Amino acid sequence: MKIFLDTANLDEIRKGADWGIVDGVTTNPSLIAKEGKPIEEQVKAICDIIDGDISAEVVAIEAAAMIEEGKKLAKIHKNIVVKLPLIREGIKACKALSSEGIRTNVTLCFSAPQALLAAKAGAYLVSPFVGRLDDIGHVGMELIEQITAIYSNYDYKTQVLAASIRTPIHVVDAALAGADVATMPFKTLDMLFNHPLTDKGLEQFLKDHAKSLAKS
Repeated sequence: MKIFLDTANLDEIRKGADWGIVDGVTTNPSLIAKEGKPIEEQVKAICDIIDGDISAEVVAIEAAAMIEEGKKLAKIHKNIVVKLPLIREGIKACKALSSEGIRTNVTLCFSAPQALLAAKAGAYLVSPFVGRLDDIGHVGMELIEQITAIYSNYDYKTQVLAASIRTPIHVVDAALAGADVATMPFKTLDMLFNHPLTDKGLEQFLKDHAKSLAKS
């Protein structure tokens, strides 16, 4: 399973890149706005740090405008994946852009039927939002299981990107469910390292090493 950072913050992306475990980045208009830079400038800077899929989202809501905006975003860098909302106009734009060889990430997916439509339209990625489904009393990870099963049945090439990932348990469950990608905030990625027994074990190793040096 690939690990993406869901952020537009360059410092966070550099830290993740330095660990050597980040395969890509997902952004959205809200994340870009937090950084106070034009989308083209910020996305280009991200592409300079991470050599992997970088999702950049359109803000238009009509297909023709989405297609035009998507083509502009795709020209920023070869690694750009155009992010489109899972609405009728978004699926229409997905089909058009995918037919021209432009990779798309269909986002705001909350059901298996929606994911089926994204695959039919040729999406490169589909982004089911796990945490937001949990928030309303659903088991978000069940959606990942449903989508991976459906795509496997029909050999769809669309990759399942588990989004709205908030905890290490979400990451593990996404991997168990067969998600191709999990995208998460930097805080969640950082938490994957943590375990009290690791800290305790390292502390003991260092103490024993210090004792052996004292004796020599």
